[in-house]
Amino acid sequence: MKREHQETGAGGGGGYHVATAGDMTGAKGKMTAGPSMGTEDDDCGVDELLAALGYKVRSSEMADVAQKLEQLEVAMASTAAAASDDASVLPQIASDTVHYDPSDLATWLDSMLSELNAPPPPLPPPPPVAASVHHHHHRFDVSTASAVSEPPAITTVAPLRPSDAYDFKPVPAPAIASGGRVVYGLDPQSEMIVSPRDQKRKRTCSPSSSSSRGAEAGRARGSRTEGASSAKPAAAVPVVVVDTQETGIRLVHALMACAEAVQQENLKAADALVKHISVLAASQDGPMRKVAGYFAAAIARRIYRRRPLSQVDRALDSPALDDLLHGHFYESCPYLKFAHFTANQAILEAFSSCRRVHVIDFGMRQGLQWPALLQALALRPEGPPSLRLTGIGPPQSDHSDALQQVGWKLAMLAKSIGVDFRYRGFVASSLADLESRMLLERDGNEGDRDDEGEEEAVAVNSVMELHRLLARTGALEKVLRMVLAVRPRIVTVVEEEANHNGGTFLDRFTEALHYYSSMFDSLEGSGGQAAEAGEEEQQQHRAMAEAYLGRQICNVVACEGAERTERHETLGQWRGRMARAGFEPAHLGSNAFKQASMLLALYAGGDGFRVEETDGCLTLGWHTRPLIATSAWRVSAAATR
Repeated sequence: MKREHQETGAGGGGGYHVATAGDMTGAKGKMTAGPSMGTEDDDCGVDELLAALGYKVRSSEMADVAQKLEQLEVAMASTAAAASDDASVLPQIASDTVHYDPSDLATWLDSMLSELNAPPPPLPPPPPVAASVHHHHHRFDVSTASAVSEPPAITTVAPLRPSDAYDFKPVPAPAIASGGRVVYGLDPQSEMIVSPRDQKRKRTCSPSSSSSRGAEAGRARGSRTEGASSAKPAAAVPVVVVDTQETGIRLVHALMACAEAVQQENLKAADALVKHISVLAASQDGPMRKVAGYFAAAIARRIYRRRPLSQVDRALDSPALDDLLHGHFYESCPYLKFAHFTANQAILEAFSSCRRVHVIDFGMRQGLQWPALLQALALRPEGPPSLRLTGIGPPQSDHSDALQQVGWKLAMLAKSIGVDFRYRGFVASSLADLESRMLLERDGNEGDRDDEGEEEAVAVNSVMELHRLLARTGALEKVLRMVLAVRPRIVTVVEEEANHNGGTFLDRFTEALHYYSSMFDSLEGSGGQAAEAGEEEQQQHRAMAEAYLGRQICNVVACEGAERTERHETLGQWRGRMARAGFEPAHLGSNAFKQASMLLALYAGGDGFRVEETDGCLTLGWHTRPLIATSAWRVSAAATR
């Protein structure tokens, strides 16, 4: 048999080849060829039996060859034993050893013994893998762990063609190839990399004479030594640069195509696109990845929604959880603080010089808005008025009286700062279930007027509550008629500045995608109150605030009918609704604008947030996109007749 080294498809490995008669004839011809193949003296004394098998061994060298074969067997056995302790031994031999055609068996044994007995060159410690993330590009720095480094493979992603805008194919995750290369979706045939080992194997070894083969073996071993010493990997080798902006564009296209498939009730295509969105979102980082994840989950919920709702779904929709997430949203960004501040400012101005005041809060929740109002009333130069607060909230799933607990805390605060305070809480599943007489009802012998005949001044406050009434036909109109009946001095309304209540599903989806992308971007860019809370606490607030917005996304996208309660409308639409109900705008004034701007300046520098005044209303936005709007209203003269 004739042993030869065979290349495998993936990069090398030994093999055995059975020589044919033609091979043996060719071998004999080579041994008796012209001057380049050796002289007659070279072949004298060669063992004929071994020569017929392709091995050239002189009879005088038989004993030496036998001894070297025993040494080779011992060396290979010791190498196998060492491999169990050091996993790098055999791979090093497999990758660096150059095998020759063993027609000259003695020289081949010499080379094998020299390779096995010589210690492998020390492996340099691999530098740490550095990964730097930029806004538009991701850079992956990967260093090789081999003694002989291979050239870095830099792969660029082909630009998106207009014809491929809706041709979605999964983008595979980055694969770590041998030699420390990162490859994104490469065709194996397109990767033409010649390693130093392959270059050495391209050298031809002539089996003509032992002297030429010995010289060639020396040169090959020298080239391996030089390659091992000069191939120290760099500290950080940039391997691949991925344009995440292009992937982000494809992600938005996938989201829009999925929404269009849902609108056309093509659920099979929508299901495939939802899975594709998950693949594309994995290559993104920051707000876009989170937004895409929430929208994909909402579409999946719309496609595969169970009826009836499971116990887990009902637990996730509980008011207690919503109040908890609402509190974290309050702490993580300035939107609710801005809403409470501007509404309180309008209420204070309306209550100027009033001695008896009554505030009706349509969304009491945890009462976060009212400690600041109590303190402001306590500091009035003429002294604090008598304050009555009516809080409205949904029933709790555990049947606890959360509204009374909030009222007790506020009463303790009012007592500590010297404000006469009364509180009443109403539990209602919907504001439309209330009547005006319930809101104006008093305790005991308390009358409508004080000793001097002054009537009680009433203010109605709604922070992100009225839009929920649009899910039921006529509910908003009924509530606004109830508000008219209590004759308030001021009505403060804070709502999201978005249109999620009109048009087709695709229009609503598109508007929601833009709106919540800005919301998540502002959460990521907002530093929060880092001076008052640690970094870990801020991260917790931000994560819970994202979950709070994610619940809104799910309701806008996955729900329909009466279940879809997040029906946000723009400030212009609310102007029309309030005017038709008998209200006219009450301008908030420049003082509220200046103080709101100062509030944002104290909040992480206010970078990115913008306060704007529009026809007496104030909006807070992120860069150029308004996100929430505060407006104030009073009963029009025509409605008082």
